[in-house]
Amino acid sequence: MAEEVLQRLHQVLLARKQADPKSSYVAGLYAKGIDSILKKVGEEATEVVLAGKDMDREQIIYETADLWFHTLVLLAHQNIDPATILNELDRRFGVSGIDEKNSRKK
Repeated sequence: MAEEVLQRLHQVLLARKQADPKSSYVAGLYAKGIDSILKKVGEEATEVVLAGKDMDREQIIYETADLWFHTLVLLAHQNIDPATILNELDRRFGVSGIDEKNSRKK
């Protein structure tokens, strides 16, 4: 189910590339460019951190949804299918986090 939701949302986000920025929040982000998209991702990540620090379960859920959404906007902007990220997570499954991190240093 989660993968289906990500794919449906991805298709909508791709379609918003063609939308009028005055009629679509996402089209407006695309029109403002990558810096605006990245700023939103950063803002949402900070809000997740703050909600986590407050140990506010409902806010963690709400802010994480915002973070995931804006990250998906970034992926769509860069023409990266969410399945690519899921494949990378699957690749890492069962691999020690320490080993995986060390493999990127080479």
